[in-house]
Amino acid sequence: MEFFNKAKSVRLKSHLDKYLFADEDDETVRQTRNGSSRRAWWTVELVQGKSHVIRLRSFHGKYLIASDEPFLLGMTGKKVLLRETNNATSAKSNDTAFEWEPRTEGFQIKLRSVKGGKYLRANGGMPPWRNTVTHDVPNRTATQNWILWNVDVVDINVVEHMITEDDDDFVSCRLSPTSSLSSFSEWSDNGSPSSIRSVSMGSAFGVDRESSMELFHKARVVRLRSHHDKYLLADDDEETVVQDRNGSVRNARWSVELVQHANVLRFKSCYGKYLTASNMPFLLGMTGKKVLQTLPNRLDSSIEWEPIREGFQVRLKTHYGQFLRANGGLPPWRNSITHDIPHRTSTQDWILWDVDVIEIRVPSPKRPRPPPVTAPTSDSSSEPCSPAKIELTSPKFSEGDQSSDFDGSLVKAEGRVIYYRVSNGEEDVDDAREELSFTFKGSGVEELKQKLKEETGLHDVVVCSRNPLNGKLYPLRLHLPPNNTDMRVVVVRSTSSEAEE
Repeated sequence: MEFFNKAKSVRLKSHLDKYLFADEDDETVRQTRNGSSRRAWWTVELVQGKSHVIRLRSFHGKYLIASDEPFLLGMTGKKVLLRETNNATSAKSNDTAFEWEPRTEGFQIKLRSVKGGKYLRANGGMPPWRNTVTHDVPNRTATQNWILWNVDVVDINVVEHMITEDDDDFVSCRLSPTSSLSSFSEWSDNGSPSSIRSVSMGSAFGVDRESSMELFHKARVVRLRSHHDKYLLADDDEETVVQDRNGSVRNARWSVELVQHANVLRFKSCYGKYLTASNMPFLLGMTGKKVLQTLPNRLDSSIEWEPIREGFQVRLKTHYGQFLRANGGLPPWRNSITHDIPHRTSTQDWILWDVDVIEIRVPSPKRPRPPPVTAPTSDSSSEPCSPAKIELTSPKFSEGDQSSDFDGSLVKAEGRVIYYRVSNGEEDVDDAREELSFTFKGSGVEELKQKLKEETGLHDVVVCSRNPLNGKLYPLRLHLPPNNTDMRVVVVRSTSSEAEE
């Protein structure tokens, strides 16, 4: 329902790939493949005091209603008609036949009549059922999809970037090249199927004057849906592309990369590879050539696609003048993707694609430039808030103010202090003997040993440390303490028995 809160006009596409159409008699409705006609546009009206229902008004002002008149005698389906009223507000408030309750079903919706509890249904089969629209409850499994509708937004108040908390479960906002977009508005957080967060689009499209290329300028991630109602997927082998009805997988998401100073773009798959028009034939002797996922060393024209508007859909043209084509029929053509030029009338629609915008490209805010630096003037000293020169000086201390902590910090910045005594090799070290020290900038035991050799003038020495538990000496073998910690060591000649191994 939250989806319709932002839509001014929509098109409803049935499972037969046909649109709900207000017939020329202004009384009945039917299905048609002509989605570019204004008779396929339906204005969405919200019902005051009923947040869960809507009304659908045709372009000539009449409303879609669920009538009580049977479509055929002895059958359960009843007619869906167009009606108008002089006093629309009072009449419709008392007649629930004008009201429809949208219910989400995956990426599609069901429209339930508030009056009878039945669903708007697109019928198929032989006449008189073909292309008709009724409201009914499907009783057979084969007709369950007949009450499902895709919603194409053709005129909206606000475009928003819609992502649910689970990235794979999102509400699809299908934008046609004629979609009009305006300013940002906050979307409610209690939407269906789960909590929705929104991001502003930023700028606006103009109705009937923006090209499909300008649509892609605003899109960061899209899904491409073929005339078979299947989505362009990057196959798991990370090489080929296919069609599949499951558009919720990440393989159906294509990142849009714009090419500067050119009317073309690139599509990158979830595997980081580009949609590529190759020169390899799909089948020997056939005109269609393979479309692959590749990551070329150099970005060339084979990965560039020119979007060309075709009504509410787009064609994607390669550098070679061919088009991205979703094939049908028997294997090996079924669900395959090639680039080709259709020569038969029956395959003209195979190069048309619906674009579902999954993520909007939001321009990053520009950082304010820092003010220019001006040269100091003679009177700049009179401006206390704008000093002409800043001097950074270290604090000066008198001898009485200088603390040992401050002195230590200066020393530690240059290394660690090593305090050492020299053992005479015969008896324990005399703690009363003068303790010497020096600053050591190294980090290893061997470096410390060489430094102590220089300080003491001895050659064969072992650097030891006193065990605080038993007072005995043990040699330093591995590493020095971290963080330049000061150390106290004992230098023992290597022939001495004081240093315990």
